[in-house]
Amino acid sequence: MKVLQINSVIDYGSTGRIARDLYDYLESKGHECVIAFGRGESTPGYNTIKIGSNLDQLAHGMYSRLTDRHGFGSKVATKKFIDQIDKYQPDIIQLHNIHGYYINIKILFEYLSQKNIPVVWLLHDQWAVSGHSAYFELNTDGTLPTKLSNRQMLTEYPKTVGFSQFERNLKDKEVLFTSVKNMIIITPSNWLTNMMQTTFLNKYDIKTIYNGVDTEVFRVDNSNTRMLKKKCNATDKTIILGVASVWDERKGLKDFVELSKLLPDKQFQIVLVGIDDRTKFKLPDNIITIERTNSVDELRDIYNASDIFVNPTYFDNFPTVNIESMACGTPVITYDTGGSSESIDNNTGSIINQGDIDSLLNEIKNWNKKTSYIAESCRNRILKFYTKEISNGQYLQLYKNLVSS
Repeated sequence: MKVLQINSVIDYGSTGRIARDLYDYLESKGHECVIAFGRGESTPGYNTIKIGSNLDQLAHGMYSRLTDRHGFGSKVATKKFIDQIDKYQPDIIQLHNIHGYYINIKILFEYLSQKNIPVVWLLHDQWAVSGHSAYFELNTDGTLPTKLSNRQMLTEYPKTVGFSQFERNLKDKEVLFTSVKNMIIITPSNWLTNMMQTTFLNKYDIKTIYNGVDTEVFRVDNSNTRMLKKKCNATDKTIILGVASVWDERKGLKDFVELSKLLPDKQFQIVLVGIDDRTKFKLPDNIITIERTNSVDELRDIYNASDIFVNPTYFDNFPTVNIESMACGTPVITYDTGGSSESIDNNTGSIINQGDIDSLLNEIKNWNKKTSYIAESCRNRILKFYTKEISNGQYLQLYKNLVSS
């Protein structure tokens, strides 16, 4: 079986890692896989197709920013990519993030609607049913926004400086995304599955497949813990860890700043991974920052050296960082946001109301230092429900069912 994956990136981020893990699993089972991507660089050892150029992405980004028509640039690049799909002749097409300034959704979905290739679309966020943002809140009555609620949304990814085309975008997406005859929608959380079932995508089967983690890489390993704690000047302190590819208010950065004012410096040390230089100089001196790392070994060591992983996210689907942390034996405290809480039980962390700093502070103090029992509970939960073998095995079975039907 030949599987073509399409994602914005391959060489970094959680979605890139998910695509690579699925590729590795399919190849190990005797199947063939290619990953088509738009941004960043390829990863050695993987068969890939680069969609467009850096100049094309820049042009798409400028077009999106000026017109609020994200996803409708990259016409030439997408047409060339369609020729490569025809040449490869995949049995299955697996979509991931199709936003990211690299592909034209109109050209892609008109092609998919004309072909009889089964399509599996894993939604990593809400962009598919949004007139603008990749993340949004439902209306107060629980319904999907059909109009721009406030212009502040236009400053969020994909940012635009022009007038809103929210309603036009949403209408075009409904026409395009419901045009494929043979497609199934996958989400990594029950929260997002339930939401999608209230949208125009409910014409398709919608299933939850939880993202999995590589438990051979992300494992309990304290060999570098002492060195890292010493490097952070936290040998006798409780390390509070936060990890993100991009830090902003959506990821709860302001909540970490607030925590830094409330936690005793002699007892606790906040460490944030993924902080760029511009953000670093805006943070208090008592927060230690580490640049984004693409080394899973380095990230594993950081998880292991930490006592508590805190994820104060305000918008999220199913954060991979939560399960990476627990795979390394480190408990998670998170807000009850989206699907962030779905991987956690009473033995592996705490779930608190969004933005409740007092409760966040209390739970940090309650967990304080992780024990061998906590580490074992976290690890066992991941092994039972959230390994990449479980996740990728479900995808492979789904592919086989679609191809044989």
